[in-house]
Parts: sequence; C-alpha cells; structure tokens
Amino acid sequence: QVQLVESGGGLVQAGDSLSLSCAVSGRTFSTLTMAWFHRAPGKERKFIAAISWGSGNTYYADSVKGRFTISRDNAKNTVFLQMNSLKPEDTAVYYCAADNADLRTVVRAPTWRLFRSWGQGTQVNVSS
Repeated sequence: QVQLVESGGGLVQAGDSLSLSCAVSGRTFSTLTMAWFHRAPGKERKFIAAISWGSGNTYYADSVKGRFTISRDNAKNTVFLQMNSLKPEDTAVYYCAADNADLRTVVRAPTWRLFRSWGQGTQVNVSS
C-alpha cells in the first residue's frame, strides 16, 4: 500500500508559478508510475502529467506541455509538479496518484481509473 500526501497549493495570480509536492511512503517505489490529476468544480478528474519512478520518463497532457514539469527526488521520496504561467482555468484540486501500471499504459489511456493510490488533494486557485 502506498501513502501519498500533497502540499503546496494556494492562491496565485494568472502568470504566476507554484510548486506542488507529493510525499510518498509505504513500499518500494522503483516500479511505480506517479501522476498528477486535477479536478475542477463539477468536473471529472483530469490527467496532468505522469512520471516513471524507475526511468524518470515523463508524459504530459497537451494543455500543460511547456508550462508544467513533473519530477521526482529519490532521496526524499517526493514527486513534484512545477507549474508556470498559471491560468485561471488551472484552478482545481490537484491530486497525486500512484500505481504499478507501466508509464506506456498511462500514455495509451491517461485516465484516473488506472491509479489505485491517491492523496487527499491540494487546492490551487488562480485569479485573473
């Protein structure tokens, strides 16, 4: 079982940057694929980015390519989401997720249904 705890959300203005963290504990990480999703009010969880813990390979939703960066720190057992050039439409609750599904599986179908472990979420509000 994997435990995930997100942090780093807050209120920012359009164009600002924000970094989210996800502390991971509970099992061996090398086989995990980690991901970030967000959920805007009244909408389903939407894929943002994923990273293979073992290889470091990444995959992004088109809406965030060039603005967001997912990374991991092996020594700290933490996954990060650096968000730049934030827009009001980025306003949502951001969730960290983990599963032992291969990153290639996520690329084929980047859906929240693939992931079995979730954090509690952190709110990000971007004002215009």
